[in-house]
Amino acid sequence: MNDDNLIPAIPDLVDTALAARLQSAIDNKTKPLGALGRLETLALRIGLILGSEKPVFEAPQMLVCAGDHGLATRGVSAFPSDVTWQMVENFLAGGAAVSVLARQHGLALTVVDCGVRRDFQPRPGLVQRRIAAGTADASAGPAMTAGQCAQAIANGREVVRALPGNALLLGEMGIGNSSSAALLLSRLAGLNINACIGVGTGLDAAGLARKREVLREVLALHASATAPLDALAAFGGFEIATLVGAVLQAAQERRVIVVDGFIASAAVLVAQMLQPQVVQRCVAAHCSAEPGHVLLLEWLGLEPLLNLDLRLGEGSGGALAWPLLESACRILREMASFESAGVSRKDA
Repeated sequence: MNDDNLIPAIPDLVDTALAARLQSAIDNKTKPLGALGRLETLALRIGLILGSEKPVFEAPQMLVCAGDHGLATRGVSAFPSDVTWQMVENFLAGGAAVSVLARQHGLALTVVDCGVRRDFQPRPGLVQRRIAAGTADASAGPAMTAGQCAQAIANGREVVRALPGNALLLGEMGIGNSSSAALLLSRLAGLNINACIGVGTGLDAAGLARKREVLREVLALHASATAPLDALAAFGGFEIATLVGAVLQAAQERRVIVVDGFIASAAVLVAQMLQPQVVQRCVAAHCSAEPGHVLLLEWLGLEPLLNLDLRLGEGSGGALAWPLLESACRILREMASFESAGVSRKDA
């Protein structure tokens, strides 16, 4: 299923000359060396991604991909599958957390129906790319066929190509999708599945034990699905596969990719295993309360900007972190140097 036309080439961003110029500019701002801490690291990263010593964010896009999961029938979530379509309506009505935060921070919000068990009326802000009415039950067979998986990735690439701007914030919605993320992390990173599983939408102790049992069963059923695309098809998530395509396209276009929580990070994990330079374009917004997320971020080599014990998804963490990215850009563009401000440096 590894089609060269499906998976774009992602070049290495390493540019030692630009990195040296950016670091020099940061070091010469009117402050003690390193005094802005990780904001300086963030500014350097953004400058390298956008290829500029004075980066400017243009038309930042919040992309929320939604899909239902057949595995949800096995009781792996505290909420029923109907919540997926109900939350899509909430996103579009402007009442969800990510809707409020996107409005606050001037982020254009696009919601993609990747495979929700509900027909939606066309309206602004909704992109319809439904492949099927939810994935199949991964405990009975692959969640997606190879063709469906490839189509979802192609859809994600197409959606991003149609969006303006140079920054993409990732969001998702899908009851049961923390199970898909845990399965992908366990298989692709070679971790014990129990370490990857959390309470998701709020399972009690009995529910968490049931989720662990079901996911161990699913992992064993698909023991041969070890390649990234095979694992993605086996464990599912039309919305996760669509986000994989979105990440690949954004990386190819050299957009800054703001990664939200556990599920969005799982999409980045798959994309990174397909094209190892993807993570150079990524900024981890936060570390969620899902236990697998810290392991996933460590595997990707990404240090989160925030740690607020979030476990909502939707892109909410990305929206909350967005002002830090804006601030990092402004520090590069607007903060005076010692020379331009006539400020004395410390004594040698």
